[in-house]
Amino acid sequence: MKNFKLYILSGLLFVAACKPEIHNPKPSNGTANFSRFIAVGNSLTAGYSNGGLYLEGQQNSYPSIMAQQMQSVGGGVFNQPLFTEAQANGSGYLTLTGFDPKTGNPITAPVTTDLAVRGEYNAPGFGAVFLYTKYTGDIENYGVPGIKLLNITFPQYGNYNGYFERLLPGDGSTSVLNTDYLDFVTAKPFTFFTDWLGNNDALAYATSGGAGDVLTDKTTFAQLYELSLQTLTKNGAKGVVATIPDVTSIPYFSTVTVAAINAGLAANAQLTAVGLNKLYINALVSGTTYAPRLATNNDLIVLTFPTSMIGTIVNTPYGPLPYGVTPYTPVDNQYVLDANEIALTRDYVQSYNNTIKSQAAARGLAVFDAYTYLNNVKLNGLEVNGISLSSAYITGGLFSLDGIHLTPRGYAIIANEFIKATNSTYGSNIPLANISSYPGLKFP
Repeated sequence: MKNFKLYILSGLLFVAACKPEIHNPKPSNGTANFSRFIAVGNSLTAGYSNGGLYLEGQQNSYPSIMAQQMQSVGGGVFNQPLFTEAQANGSGYLTLTGFDPKTGNPITAPVTTDLAVRGEYNAPGFGAVFLYTKYTGDIENYGVPGIKLLNITFPQYGNYNGYFERLLPGDGSTSVLNTDYLDFVTAKPFTFFTDWLGNNDALAYATSGGAGDVLTDKTTFAQLYELSLQTLTKNGAKGVVATIPDVTSIPYFSTVTVAAINAGLAANAQLTAVGLNKLYINALVSGTTYAPRLATNNDLIVLTFPTSMIGTIVNTPYGPLPYGVTPYTPVDNQYVLDANEIALTRDYVQSYNNTIKSQAAARGLAVFDAYTYLNNVKLNGLEVNGISLSSAYITGGLFSLDGIHLTPRGYAIIANEFIKATNSTYGSNIPLANISSYPGLKFP
């Protein structure tokens, strides 16, 4: 019996000795200093979501999520220009109120109460600018919705962008503001930064269907990007930059399709009876020359296209004709990013991204390749912590109702990608955020 007990004891010791050890690396800052972390960028950096900037979106911005994770590795206070609780709805935004029982299409409505809009004025040569309640506290999140890399050295930019005007002293509607963005974000010392500038230099052209904006010149982009990184790193700060996504990777361009519209036209007996069952668009030929042609599946219809317009009668020099189904009444440029415009946009984005990567490499900065990452999500979907996600509109969980910006869960995923790039480059061990703690799209 005594020997039997010894056998049991020795067996238990053997099992204990063979039990695998689980090592959770201790959080560390590596070679980076996160004591004052700033975020430089546009609407994605600010936490813009559902077509607007509001308190809940700001609180779930990817820099804010990163800053929370940095607390365990020496991260300091991270201040954001938050809207107050009384004006929590900020600029206003969209909510999902239900689905059309016949078509299944989502129904959205704008939030119009508890806004932070203090006025509106017409900027000469520009147009309407909304002004928001001023913010006067400390700032670490410098995300400004609408800003392009092209704008960062323009001293009067605050007169033309109400989100930036909100952060500056003075009233942009009555006085000339003379603080450029790059000077503003670097006015106080900082130790680490994220930089996701440049999206709007391509996105504004794309979302306007190539009709309402222009792509930033490649050489100008390269010069300004180099200047921005020279300025951000001149005092020894380290950081992580992000590439510009392929505009076709977002649901703004993949939800309303030519194939679906043509299928609807084919089911319209009245139009089919007269042979008008194919969609026509006004498409780029070359340079600035456009001409009507039949739409193909290589053309992208924007999310905001009012499909109810198709087939409605419009007046033309050839008499009243149905909209969108004849070469005399093609869908307007603003609603379509046609195949040639897509190719042009991609060419510019690739050039911008080559600049971003080369300038980052020259300074030893970390890079989050958002272009590759979001294209992969579009092709293959994503599973994180047992949660399945995709770039599909409404159901995908990543993108908000505007089809461009992210949900809180989407921003948490992007924050983790920034963190991974940071850890890889600087040998740090910033813990990743738990995406399960962040909601996706809110359903009614």
